[in-house]
Amino acid sequence: MNLFSLILNSILPPRCIKCGKILSEKNGLCADCFKQITFISEPYCQCCGKPLPSDLHNRPTTGMICGQCLKEKRRMFKLQRAAFIYDDKAKDLIVDFKFRDKTISAETLANMMFRAGHDIWAENPDILMPVPMHRLRLLKRKYNQAALLTKKLSEITQISADYTALVRTENTIPQVLLSGSARRNNLKHAFRVNNPQAVCGKKIVLVDDVKTTGSTLRECAKVLRKAGAAEIFAITAAQTDK
Repeated sequence: MNLFSLILNSILPPRCIKCGKILSEKNGLCADCFKQITFISEPYCQCCGKPLPSDLHNRPTTGMICGQCLKEKRRMFKLQRAAFIYDDKAKDLIVDFKFRDKTISAETLANMMFRAGHDIWAENPDILMPVPMHRLRLLKRKYNQAALLTKKLSEITQISADYTALVRTENTIPQVLLSGSARRNNLKHAFRVNNPQAVCGKKIVLVDDVKTTGSTLRECAKVLRKAGAAEIFAITAAQTDK
């Protein structure tokens, strides 16, 4: 650690992004908060990344696919991964980052996502692409949390990021206020690819903060497929376990 970093840390010491406890090193979470987070590990669906029943831990998991993915006739994503489960213990991490201007969390969350997406990076994707935010909502919130995560992941992986090819054309009702089919209907025609040449024939990784029903990611994938994307992956910081 150089002299400047030592001075800076003595004035503004690194803190846990969850509880605010002072840390000895810049590692994001204190030991207590780290233990509270349910990180996703095998067994999980090799397609969508959904955690599978714990009684499968002692069985071979290579190629294991969940029932929902088996039912899909055409999968939008080659692989989907998330770092941890979106539950009561982890919710404040996402809410603080997304709505309370705690943008400093982007680096820690991106590092978690990098580790969770190891098999995505092994596929040598061409582009990282954040789920876009409508310009009116962006003006109100001041930043797109998915774009911040994309920037950090691009720095870690050295994969190019594209922030403009995929756009949100409709300022829809926030998905958190809806459920089930209402979420899917809410997002119809909400996204557009304004530069098909940037995505045609490319392997694209969609980046977002949290996956609940997956409706937003699927709608983005649909328009990217229509624009000629070769393969689509998705990586999020968190996802529900349902």
